[in-house]
Amino acid sequence: MEKNYHQSIEEHPIALEANGGAKDLVPEKSLLEMLDEELTQKPASRRNFLKFCGFGITAAVITSSCENPLQKAIPFLNKPEEITPGLANHYASFFFDGNDYCSIVAKVRDGRPIKIEGNELSAFSKGGTSARVQASVLGLYDDGSRYKSPIIDGKEMSWFDMDKQITDALGKLKSDQGSLVLLTSSIISPSTRQVIEEFSTKFNTRHVIYDAVSVSAMLQANKETFGIQALPEYRFDRAELILSIGADFLGTWLAPVEYARQFAETRRPDEDNPQMSQLITVETGLSITGSNADQRIPLKPSAMRNWIMLIYKAISGDNVSGIPQNIRQIASKLLKAKSKALVVCGLNDLSCQLVVNAINQLLDSYGNTINLTDAMLTRQAIDENMVKLVNDMNNGLVAGLLVFQVNPVYDYFDSARFITGLAKVKMSVSFATASDETSKKAKFICPDNHYLESWNDAQPKKHLYSLGQPTITKIYDTRQFQESLLKWMGQEPDFYSYIRKYWEKNIFPMQSAYLLFNTFWNNALQNGVFEPVIIAATHPKINVEAIPEALTNLSSYKVADGIEVSLYESIALGSGRQANNPWLQELPDPIAKVCWDNFAAISPKFAAEQSLKNGDVINLGNSFSIPVLIQPGQAYGTLSIAVGYGRTNTGKVANGIGRNAYPFAMLRNGTIQFEASGLKMSKTGELHKFALTQTHHSMEGRAIVRKTNLDEYRKNPAAGNELHGKFEKEHLTLYKEFPFIGHHWAMAIDLNTCTGCSTCVIACQAENNVAVIGKEEVMKTRIMHWIRIDRYYTEETENPTAFHQPVMCQHCDNAPCENVCPVSATNHSSEGLNQMAYNRCIGTKYCINNCPYKVRRFNWFKYAKNEKFDYNMNSDLGRMVLNPDVTVRERGVVEKCSFCVQRIQEKKLQAKFENRPLRDGEIMPACAQACPSKAIIFGDLNDPESHVSKLYKNKRNYHLLEEIHTLPSVGYLTKVRNNEEI
Repeated sequence: MEKNYHQSIEEHPIALEANGGAKDLVPEKSLLEMLDEELTQKPASRRNFLKFCGFGITAAVITSSCENPLQKAIPFLNKPEEITPGLANHYASFFFDGNDYCSIVAKVRDGRPIKIEGNELSAFSKGGTSARVQASVLGLYDDGSRYKSPIIDGKEMSWFDMDKQITDALGKLKSDQGSLVLLTSSIISPSTRQVIEEFSTKFNTRHVIYDAVSVSAMLQANKETFGIQALPEYRFDRAELILSIGADFLGTWLAPVEYARQFAETRRPDEDNPQMSQLITVETGLSITGSNADQRIPLKPSAMRNWIMLIYKAISGDNVSGIPQNIRQIASKLLKAKSKALVVCGLNDLSCQLVVNAINQLLDSYGNTINLTDAMLTRQAIDENMVKLVNDMNNGLVAGLLVFQVNPVYDYFDSARFITGLAKVKMSVSFATASDETSKKAKFICPDNHYLESWNDAQPKKHLYSLGQPTITKIYDTRQFQESLLKWMGQEPDFYSYIRKYWEKNIFPMQSAYLLFNTFWNNALQNGVFEPVIIAATHPKINVEAIPEALTNLSSYKVADGIEVSLYESIALGSGRQANNPWLQELPDPIAKVCWDNFAAISPKFAAEQSLKNGDVINLGNSFSIPVLIQPGQAYGTLSIAVGYGRTNTGKVANGIGRNAYPFAMLRNGTIQFEASGLKMSKTGELHKFALTQTHHSMEGRAIVRKTNLDEYRKNPAAGNELHGKFEKEHLTLYKEFPFIGHHWAMAIDLNTCTGCSTCVIACQAENNVAVIGKEEVMKTRIMHWIRIDRYYTEETENPTAFHQPVMCQHCDNAPCENVCPVSATNHSSEGLNQMAYNRCIGTKYCINNCPYKVRRFNWFKYAKNEKFDYNMNSDLGRMVLNPDVTVRERGVVEKCSFCVQRIQEKKLQAKFENRPLRDGEIMPACAQACPSKAIIFGDLNDPESHVSKLYKNKRNYHLLEEIHTLPSVGYLTKVRNNEEI
């Protein structure tokens, strides 16, 4: 078997001795102590009864505690027509948190949203989502941090008193031009923009837009070169060669849900058309995009400026001496691909963005892989405007500040100066939905609704509109931000009617399919999206006047001395708005596999020189301390740190978790750049323990991910997968072949299109009531996720090739777990599912020990209604998110992936009710439905025309550990990388 892969730096044959964070595998209490606790626990469970009997304790001891709890069921007095108890309703809406946009469908059971799905009718996302979109439903039920009523000077007030005081204050400020400022995130709602314009006119208000993670340089560069202050629409699906410079477009950059889908469309080679796009990345830390690259170049942030200049000169034909050979080769590839090439840059540097625009112009990419006609509107902030606001606040020029959907006290690079300025503002109003650092310092808190409680609209692109609708009655005494502005203007605070009027006047005229507005409105509301037809695409000429100066600026940059820090958004927390979400905190980072922490990633070579090992705490600068994690692929001499951590006033889950890295950002040339240089590093002598999940289950020397390259694939479609045929033909087994009559459910996962984004992990957690257990339990290898995303490296430590592989229960036809269970709690269905009877399981864990894939989980504790695990399952409100179709498991049972059997049964019953056969693709497990790149396919193997059956016949298809002949019902398609010369 192949042995050239490893899961962590510790497993590498020449790895450093980096064993910080050793895991304690021994339970904190002895078995007798736990039994003693259970003896006094009321009411006792059936499982404990059997447990006690097994230790010779008589049944009479616990008879007195076997009392059934009193439960009350209150029926509808008048049942709503649209609600059928036990059946879900689905409402189209959208998610936008000031940073990320996604068109969604909310699944509602008995009046409560329990699951977020992607909207397949949206051209933007095509049914895909992200981990943060999936987890956003949990914020609705955050009873610990959500504001429950208006607050004035720390005391709860009525809306009547709040409106009176604010209206009086606004009246006093009205005559003072510019002294009242509305500070918001990017506003993509056209109706909200109109409300703000009306409010600004009435109260002489200045509107300032602030994005914590800014793309100000790109907006300014596009305005200078094209006259359009917006983001272009990138078409990765049209690109044959992609060069990404510091842009994690598959992870967190701009619109990763859309980009992942587009990128995947170019990464599916087949025998008839063995073509693939090629991806080259230049970055500091190993990102999701870098881990999927065909060629990756690690560079310091300061070195990227000169690199961009050289690639431009190589493409433009400038015979400058000293251009490295690898840059000339990449330039040659780009010129060969020409209009089918695409260069993207994530650096918030105006000179970099101007030169990248010029590169794309030389390649004739505009109108092909880049579209300016349907520009993106999701990021609108210009950094200089925020800098001016902070200066004005400190100079006493701002008397009133209204803050919506931003948190600069936490995430502004110079938060101390913002706090000083805020203290000089007489009237400060926060519209925060939940507690945050900025709202804690505001005089007035007018809590906004959660987005699932609100009416709203959106325009994420110039020719794309969305409608959002409430999916639940307001839980608390909150009010939409827009309705507050309308109320203070003296208008009727009814934003639903306002949106309807706006759409009737401004958007309805764009369509011609409907004669009546009501018909148009109802259709748009039901679909969740409206996309007017673009009559003609226009692509303005580039203005090259600014390019020479930009090139001069880039050539003046020198590689900085000392340590450089690069800041980035993590897949889980992003900018940190959802930091108090326990699902996201416990989501392992796709690259580092760490949860409940951020860290300073450092390369193995640099760590060795500095005598650092995993968990060593270092000081950067004067007072910032953070633990280091040795990360293969990190550029030498650099540290990468995720923002979004280090919150102080957001809630019980996130407070005190990680370190706030935003202060490392710096203002340079008018933009806020996520990097710092010239830093000194020193060890503190402290050791920090990480909750690392990648090394929970060892490969035992066996490689379960298979790979090849495009050249080899063209010669032999089974390249890299030669062992599959061998194991399929040569095996000895004691199992008898079991024919599946009817359906045989199976799953296929294309490793070529799986990016490792971990959306499936959160989707599975939301659908199947998977418990959050906290950092200490994760460190004991007890994480409960039913899907894990394994990450593998090749042998090179400084710049390895990385692979991602989702692993869930394989639903083996010859399942090793089934033979060893003494009570037949795990068994096989007639449709190929490996089932778990929770009520029968007695927790021997024999099945876990006998599972070669290590995908079964054990409930060491009772995670629901337990103050020791005070996450979403502890409170009555938090448990409203639980799916009633899936059992909440008690302590002492084994659980694992079920292929979302509840969804299988639901669709089977629906087909039976409609007197028709099941359609291929009709059943979608949560992981497959959420996947933005559609890498997971589910279906019936007994249907030869099903998608999954055809993928099983693909020569790239294989199964995990085929040599042990378990016959899994999950197939994987071999990873193909494109290393060819274009």
